[in-house]
Amino acid sequence: MSSNEHIYIGLVHYPVYNKRKEVIISAVATVNLHDLSRLAKTYELGGVFVINPLEDQHELIHRFLDHWLKGYGGIYNPKRIPALSLIQCVYSLEEATCLIEKRWKRRPKLIVTSAKQVGEGIDYKNARKILKLKENPYIILFGTAWGLTEDLISQANYVLKPIYGAGDYNHLSVRAAAAIILDRLLGGEGDAAHSND
Repeated sequence: MSSNEHIYIGLVHYPVYNKRKEVIISAVATVNLHDLSRLAKTYELGGVFVINPLEDQHELIHRFLDHWLKGYGGIYNPKRIPALSLIQCVYSLEEATCLIEKRWKRRPKLIVTSAKQVGEGIDYKNARKILKLKENPYIILFGTAWGLTEDLISQANYVLKPIYGAGDYNHLSVRAAAAIILDRLLGGEGDAAHSND
């Protein structure tokens, strides 16, 4: 598999909506850290940014990472170490953007995801082509809680079309959505999953 180090995941905890469409800061769920880091390692991404402005949430993430990277967790399951080593916790999207820009000497393009159709959107086939060119670094943003705010989405270079299932229900976990999206964008050529473009 070719490296996709120019592509990053951003797991956004602020700004996101709650079910009343109020802007909130959501809490970190450690299961997301396990699963998104393993996705990033599987698809050879540059890293995973956990974006949360709260100091206590950073402390939680650091305790979690210390357990798995330096403590008993890493002894018990050393296969988690290469994946979880890809996680960086930052206070804002701008901080993540600056870190990527520092590495690549180029500001990353923002690709956002949403469970709702936003404008025309970009389909997976065309997004796949853009990513494969490797002309820029990219950060793919996934929202927690009830999704990314409209203001954040408006800053994106690309908005991916939603994932449509067989029926009307459309409320996947961020882990499931990320797995489907990354496979459509970066998985093997000719997979049946890419037919939903």
